[in-house]
Amino acid sequence: MNQQTRVPFRGPLGLNESESFDWIRWIPAHVLLSNNGPLKWFGRLFDYQVEGIKTLLSREALLLADDMGLGKTIQAIATLRILFLQRQITDCLLIVPAGLIAQWRREIHNWAPELRVSTISGTAMERAWQWEAPAHIYLTGYDIIRSDCTDNIYSPPRRRIWDVIILDEAQKIKNREIETSRKCKILHRRRAWILTGTPLENREDDLASVLEFASPLNEGAMPLRLQPGSDLHLRHRNLQLRRKKADVLPQLPPKINNRIYLAMGRRQREYYRRAEEDGIIQLKESGKPIMIENILELILRLKQICNFVPATDHISVKMGDIREKLSVLVSEGHRALIFSQFTDPVFGTEAIAKSLVDFNPLQYTGSLSQERREDIIKEFKGNRARKVLILSLRAGGQGLNLQDASYVFHFDRWWNPAVEHQAEDRAHRMGQIFSVHVYDYIIEGTIEERIENILAEKQVLFDELIDNVTIDIKSGLTKEELYGLFGLVPP
Repeated sequence: MNQQTRVPFRGPLGLNESESFDWIRWIPAHVLLSNNGPLKWFGRLFDYQVEGIKTLLSREALLLADDMGLGKTIQAIATLRILFLQRQITDCLLIVPAGLIAQWRREIHNWAPELRVSTISGTAMERAWQWEAPAHIYLTGYDIIRSDCTDNIYSPPRRRIWDVIILDEAQKIKNREIETSRKCKILHRRRAWILTGTPLENREDDLASVLEFASPLNEGAMPLRLQPGSDLHLRHRNLQLRRKKADVLPQLPPKINNRIYLAMGRRQREYYRRAEEDGIIQLKESGKPIMIENILELILRLKQICNFVPATDHISVKMGDIREKLSVLVSEGHRALIFSQFTDPVFGTEAIAKSLVDFNPLQYTGSLSQERREDIIKEFKGNRARKVLILSLRAGGQGLNLQDASYVFHFDRWWNPAVEHQAEDRAHRMGQIFSVHVYDYIIEGTIEERIENILAEKQVLFDELIDNVTIDIKSGLTKEELYGLFGLVPP
């Protein structure tokens, strides 16, 4: 279906779009965004959000990189509402992480009730008609784009030049070599908006890949190819709109970060020591070159032992400390989020839940169905008796609004600061009335403390380019630093 044959939509009064909304075309944006203007908004729009909406309205390409919790979703939807009602655009492709589709649908219904949404999901047969359904916004996930956007120019996402394409959590395209990144960038678009609080996660090349999407792309044109350097920095400054909570929400209670350094008990320490020594011996005596993947496997195993010691009734110095803290917090009426990068019953969220069974915790992980995940969030928000929510870092670190909790525990460290910041900002966002206390656990004399020391030094360097830069193990450390964690020399 091309732009010339689209089916006209019906407005809220049952009239054709041109009849229902024509009067809005000539009203300035600042009037439409006013609390006293002709459009009714679902909630209050803050001044910085109005500024963001006006900027989006005026730009073909923009990287909206506000701090987590400042309402990038709302700003994008409000901008789309005005553009559609003023008949400046007729379609939008919105690409988001699969776990956030339901939330985007709710927010569109709340903030732009006139707009019709076609959600692209399900089987290939279902998606075929969803791509053709008359709608203003076509909402789908990165995985669907990877499947449905093919090299065939007549594949559904490529059949038209989209008036707007929006990428939410756009760090998903930080690696230009993966299919998802490549396919997003070949989509034809008149406007390209990027939403992410972390446009740079590991290295400057991530930023280059993300910004390659931030430009119109007409038929016959080739996608941009950017390289790190001064030209990229200039483009970044011209495209990024970023506001910090401290600057635009001075009324938001502070976030207080606490690093908790713990010493292992004798049994856990002895188990860890044997695992590290045996691991290093195996690497040295394998007779094969020591690859980075071998180092990463050892790091992963040691990090797991920092959580729990298997086959010993799950001894864990972290769990002893967190139980003490939760006992006090729950008795005082507070609620807590606990994040872990692991989900298994030995070292991860299941093990944590089992150890905290007397607190009646809820679990939220990526293995659950979308419906079940939504039910868990509703239960946590609606049932004040539920004081503890345990989440996997990847599934629970994006898109959720959990202001009901004011304490956040990072049971283990992802070694990627921005991912952790995203997770804790599920609680530290608009609507929070208490100070948010964040606890990061680090076990003394272990791999956790060694990597923490290295990343603390590197964070300063990255902060000079983008606030809340992220670093991961494999690409954030040099080969010499990575091998040096165990006193090894790279080949």
